[in-house]
Amino acid sequence: MKPTIIIGGGIIGLFTAYFLQKEGVEVLIIDKEDLKDNCSTGNAGMIVPSHIIPLAAPGMISKGISWMFSSKSPFYIHPRFDAKLLKWCLQFFKSANASHVERSIPFLKNLSLLSKALYQEFREEHPESAIALQEKGLMMIYQTEAIEKEEVEFAHLARKNGLEADILSPKDIGNIEPNLEVKARGAVLFPGDAHLDPGKLYGFLKDYLVKKGVTFFTNTEVKSFEKSGNKVNAIITNDGKIEAEKVILCGGSWSGELSKMLGFYLPMMGGKGYSFLQKNKPEIKQAAILTEMKVAVSPYGEHIRFGGTMEIAGTNQKININRVKGIFESINRYYPDFEAKFPEENKIWKGLRPCSPDGLPYIGFAPGFSNVLVNSGHSMMGVSLAPGSGKIISELHQQKDPVLELKGFEVGRFS
Repeated sequence: MKPTIIIGGGIIGLFTAYFLQKEGVEVLIIDKEDLKDNCSTGNAGMIVPSHIIPLAAPGMISKGISWMFSSKSPFYIHPRFDAKLLKWCLQFFKSANASHVERSIPFLKNLSLLSKALYQEFREEHPESAIALQEKGLMMIYQTEAIEKEEVEFAHLARKNGLEADILSPKDIGNIEPNLEVKARGAVLFPGDAHLDPGKLYGFLKDYLVKKGVTFFTNTEVKSFEKSGNKVNAIITNDGKIEAEKVILCGGSWSGELSKMLGFYLPMMGGKGYSFLQKNKPEIKQAAILTEMKVAVSPYGEHIRFGGTMEIAGTNQKININRVKGIFESINRYYPDFEAKFPEENKIWKGLRPCSPDGLPYIGFAPGFSNVLVNSGHSMMGVSLAPGSGKIISELHQQKDPVLELKGFEVGRFS
């Protein structure tokens, strides 16, 4: 029997392999990198059922235009003539409307809640994993009247969709963060959210899969596919040919290039983000988003990670130090007592989040193929949605009815 080949060894690929090996499927993972440091290892590690609105939403166009003039802004598209980028931007513009958001909410919410439940199961099954899953919620901290209005409106929307949301005063924030001042007009707390250490999760999963017999081919680049009819029979790599029973594209920001080789259209752009660790002094206790600057705050006891920015950059992985400065300068704007130190460049993590133009992932069978599946395009919610996405792909692979309705995640929706 030939193996199922997963192309892409990020957190999406690993969770897909995790659920497939539970079904007794022989799995082989190919990745063009060495899997030591990628988009899955240094992000904020947030599990966010509260994030029910896709990136393509009303207001993002006007905000994006105003942010274009600042190299430190939370969202940035580098203006350049690139046909692929222009097409992606046009599709993003078409998707950024209220009806798209309304249609997307149940799909994102249900996938997020499934993922959170699977993380809880994962923790019970693997207490040795030390992933530091902290179910303490997420606090959306705001300083301006305009953002307060947005966040409070969103809290009401979340409640309407069955999620808990608490509106906090500055005094409430002080009770949650007793160790240092938080400069804020207020905040919204989502008690159902959580966070974990993504590096520990990734390292544990990878080691676990190796022990379970999953084969990894690292530094292996896909060059082409050997097809017959509606099936892929083999993958041609820089190291030769590998025969496949089924193929699953989990290639993150590079999934669009892989789909092009297969002959179907999968619009995707890399959204570059940055993060860095600091000593958590004075200790920040609560995971948070600094909303005006879209900076994520993930505390892990003695250390804390600050991360953010969404720089639509294709697959360019160079560090833009001004964008890191934007994250760094946000720290003392909200936490004036925090002892922040600007990180050395070799300590700055960067990653490309795979962004579809409508802000929803691609989950399901590839158009025109009976043995090719896609699990990609999760944007900044890869860790948050990985278990649910992996579980669904394993069900489709095994010809079972998926646990969720997948219409919003159709792979060929832009074809």
